[in-house]
Amino acid sequence: MLPQNFVFEDPYKKFGYTIFSQENVDTLKEQKFRSEIKVFFVPAGYELSVDFNHYKTETPTLFFLTNQYLNVTKGNKDESVLLYYNRDFYCIQIHDKEVACDGLLFHNIFEIPKVDLSHDEALIIKDLLKNIKNELEWKQSSNEEMIRTYLKQIIIHSTRKWKKQNLETEVVHIPHNELDIFRDFSRNLEIHFREKHNVADYAEILHISPKTLTHKFKHLNLDSPNQLIINRILLEAKRLLFYTDKPVKEIAYDLGYEDPAYFNRLFTNKVGSTPANFKKNYASGKKYNI
Repeated sequence: MLPQNFVFEDPYKKFGYTIFSQENVDTLKEQKFRSEIKVFFVPAGYELSVDFNHYKTETPTLFFLTNQYLNVTKGNKDESVLLYYNRDFYCIQIHDKEVACDGLLFHNIFEIPKVDLSHDEALIIKDLLKNIKNELEWKQSSNEEMIRTYLKQIIIHSTRKWKKQNLETEVVHIPHNELDIFRDFSRNLEIHFREKHNVADYAEILHISPKTLTHKFKHLNLDSPNQLIINRILLEAKRLLFYTDKPVKEIAYDLGYEDPAYFNRLFTNKVGSTPANFKKNYASGKKYNI
């Protein structure tokens, strides 16, 4: 049985709302929604993978995805909802001052793409999702702006929750006056990781010295900017190795390395396997520390 799907679309803008349950959740494996921004509401009891990380939802959970690979391996009778839209419908970069989510919900350096919801929070999100579905069904002239308004509310609620879950803890506590640097680094890393591999490149974009940038991350109890740059490059390398047929040499060039042998050594040193062996062994079920 195919999932229920509701779509708003004009020549440039697209917004979709798809309802999944255990009968059809396997259709997500086809990566139909790869190019869109995605907000995925998942009830408790689902199992899914985002890139190379596996999650089992203990409570209702929202996932926020852009270029990650999504695969749901187990559903149940409770319905999940996938919102997907293109940047012409709602661009998180252009509207960042409104919702302040880029670098947190999306493109965060922790690779944490989710927020866990309490019972009351889940009710709020379900109501907003229901309102979006109603707008898509009514097909009135004001639909687009109303859908965008409800989407923004979901993002704002979730940004606040993400901060509480991940930035206001004993392990990581980022004061509000330092949050912009953290977000700006995350956003720029996502944009430039293929061609900018050095801390100095990002320090220049942020208008601070490399030493100051490194010190700020150390003070906030985070990995060093250099390690975060390497992590992002390696994540993309793993995606390309596992999900495409590109040879290692071409992947090295794609990621900005003119010397494929250097890239091969870097990957092997950090992952514990050559790129070729990673592709072969991961496909056969052997997992590495991702």
